[in-house]
Amino acid sequence: MDELELLKKDWNKDANKYPKLTYNEIYKMILKKSSSIVKWIFIISVLEFIFWTALSLSLKDSESMKRFEQYNAEAIFIPLMVIGYIVLAYFFYLFFKNYKTISATDSTKVLMENILKTRKTVKYYVAFNLVYLVASTVVVLFLELDRDQLVINKAQLAAADGEILKFYAVFIIATVLVLAAAIGILLLFYWLIYGILLKRLNQNYKELKKLEV
Repeated sequence: MDELELLKKDWNKDANKYPKLTYNEIYKMILKKSSSIVKWIFIISVLEFIFWTALSLSLKDSESMKRFEQYNAEAIFIPLMVIGYIVLAYFFYLFFKNYKTISATDSTKVLMENILKTRKTVKYYVAFNLVYLVASTVVVLFLELDRDQLVINKAQLAAADGEILKFYAVFIIATVLVLAAAIGILLLFYWLIYGILLKRLNQNYKELKKLEV
């Protein structure tokens, strides 16, 4: 239970024992809480980016990455990576901007608008990461089918045995299952981290609406 909720609980128990906070004092508490939450959203998003970048670099010499290098698909991979980095950098900028804006807010109405804006930004950020994961997987899938000699050899053997449709079906289904598992893990992570922060931010928004009544 946060500081604001504890104070409200105490007031309900004994209104004469505890001093009544003014509108501005309650507003400042909500502002401080909201600013802290948005700051953590920004920090966690940057840490997440650092984690995935470090993981990618650590797997650079793995067998899978060496296979990808043999595809000679730099014309596809590089633009895909550049787009990803540019969009993520834009989201980091928005998160930081939201934090600075909320920290300097001196109006209840504006603070409510900034909270809603931050919530939308986080939702768009999560949606982009999931869409980017799916798009990247689809690109890799087509490249493997078109340029991976091991996969091509297996497809030719399957075609010779009259089981080419079965081969593609198994290959695609396996990819979809792995992708679904990855999406599930990401959604769980986002729900545990960003979901909790957004829930607290939404509570702050409701408190502000009560102040406006």
